[in-house]
Amino acid sequence: MTSAANVKQAVPFFSVENMARSVRFYAEGLGFTTRHQWTPEGKLRWCWLDPGEASLMLQEYPEGHRPKGQLGLGMSVCFTCEDALAFHREVKSRGIPAEEPFVGNGLWVTKVTDPDGYHLFFESPTDVAEETRLPEIAG
Repeated sequence: MTSAANVKQAVPFFSVENMARSVRFYAEGLGFTTRHQWTPEGKLRWCWLDPGEASLMLQEYPEGHRPKGQLGLGMSVCFTCEDALAFHREVKSRGIPAEEPFVGNGLWVTKVTDPDGYHLFFESPTDVAEETRLPEIAG
């Protein structure tokens, strides 16, 4: 077996400033569900979240260990959806500021930025012309 054949999944692991705020954003705002969690002494320290078939892990920085600078800088994750436009409508209805969908590389794309500055792109295939924006087809 080659090492490439042995790899099964990549799961982004975000260090966050405030677990309660981040979990609320991902669960209530984006609809992710908790698959695993670590709660030593009754405090949530780490969790694995699923938005369907994809996954994401969060862990709060230990006190005094947050790096200097902007979190999430240069980091983005692309999630493939059945319908990115439906996802956009759903999260907007929950008060999440999702960017206006556009078509790029044959995909509808909507962007959400989490409370720590990580960029999340939710995409689905389309035959609509490149660079089309949602208002152009919504009429």
